[in-house]
Amino acid sequence: MLAGFHAVAARLKLDAASIEAVYVDPERRDKRMREMREKLMAAGVRVMNGDARRLEGLSPDVPHQGIVALAHEKRCELDFADLLDEITPETLLLILDGVTDPRNFGACLRVADAAGVQAVIVPRDRSARMTPAAAKAAAGAAETVPVVEVTNLASAIVELRDAGVLVVGTSGDTEKSIYDFEQTRAFAWVLGAEGEGLRQLTRRRCDDLAAIPMVGTVESLNVSVASGICLFESLRQRIAKGVAPKGIAAAERI
Repeated sequence: MLAGFHAVAARLKLDAASIEAVYVDPERRDKRMREMREKLMAAGVRVMNGDARRLEGLSPDVPHQGIVALAHEKRCELDFADLLDEITPETLLLILDGVTDPRNFGACLRVADAAGVQAVIVPRDRSARMTPAAAKAAAGAAETVPVVEVTNLASAIVELRDAGVLVVGTSGDTEKSIYDFEQTRAFAWVLGAEGEGLRQLTRRRCDDLAAIPMVGTVESLNVSVASGICLFESLRQRIAKGVAPKGIAAAERI
């Protein structure tokens, strides 16, 4: 179930044939809806009217904006052993420790896609799953960024380090900044849930810890915001050194 314009548009662009049908609110006749109808019909997707009650029944927990799509499930998953085999000096990873809110999880995937992350690693337990809310927040990134589930996150971090990845966790109680690390090598950021942060065992398994400089009064940032700050510092360094991922020319303004 894909609810909202971003989620539907992302799937339409990625794989229109996987969409079985789209229900739209006939009362919504604005430009955005007209253009979406035209794109769906041009792609040969079946478009049907659905009143507010029908749409809310299809998407009870996610704001649907008057559009809901029924589509084949598409997951971008990767086995941890395969990920270890694919590590290169250009590898950039995001590790999420205890992020259980599906909207935060989806938003992290969206940021990871934008920054050119090779994979997002999560624990099999104590982690959000790909719900409709997560898919909406991911805006298509759930189908482009591999998600790697591991049984033991601390052990996985050790294996990544043994494979040559520098693993840095985020913490507010360290003197080192995210700008103090060379991030143009194989690198992984580890972030925990807002408020709780990283678990102690996860912290101990990291190579080092880094803080996001903050000068205001708030004590923490939303995990997806923090992920964006960290990952785009990695991307900035890689662009400056000429080791950014392929197709990054449009990001040279960073």
